[in-house]
Amino acid sequence: MTDAQKPTLMLIDGHSLAFRAFYALPVDSFVTPDGQHTNAIHGFLSMLLSLLKNEKPTHLAVAFDISRFSFRTRIYPEYKGTRGETPPEFIGQVPLLQDALHAMGVTTLTKEDFEADDIIATLSSQGAEAGYDVLVVSGDRDTFQLVTDKVTVLYPSARGVSELKRYTPEAVEERYGIPPERYPDVAALVGETSDNLIGVDKVGEKTAVKWINQF
Repeated sequence: MTDAQKPTLMLIDGHSLAFRAFYALPVDSFVTPDGQHTNAIHGFLSMLLSLLKNEKPTHLAVAFDISRFSFRTRIYPEYKGTRGETPPEFIGQVPLLQDALHAMGVTTLTKEDFEADDIIATLSSQGAEAGYDVLVVSGDRDTFQLVTDKVTVLYPSARGVSELKRYTPEAVEERYGIPPERYPDVAALVGETSDNLIGVDKVGEKTAVKWINQF
């Protein structure tokens, strides 16, 4: 099978990209007559149409979180405990986005007690094993550990969802100085403020990478 014949599975982190779209577009410019804000929906669907045009995947699914609670919060109740309240203008947009995706014939996936990340990690591994080229679209750096010769992460730039950087194994190594499979080690040492995960005191990314490469 040639590269041109290989099927491509695109997996999108729904909440991650919806939040990116929400903050990239002005809230007050996207409001229905009854007061429903739609900037996250508009930005997400614009990005999706651009992805479909540019990447031409043969298979597509969008994974969503059900809530902040999962098996992780049972193990570590403080997980994501420092996150603020969801902006009121964002509330209600995800169900409408899911309705729009269903109308477009796009598969959406959720699983009780798991996060969208878990769904994407499982399907990217299964897809690669089944012979697909896999494209993971997410603004979560934890997905970098999924990168292989068959799995590429498309990561939004600081400008929002309109620009996506391709993270191949070479790009991850260039950015962090370690191969993708070592990224969890960096994350564990440094910690993750947004998830309220505590790292080693006074250890930043450069020190973590130095230690991993040294030891």
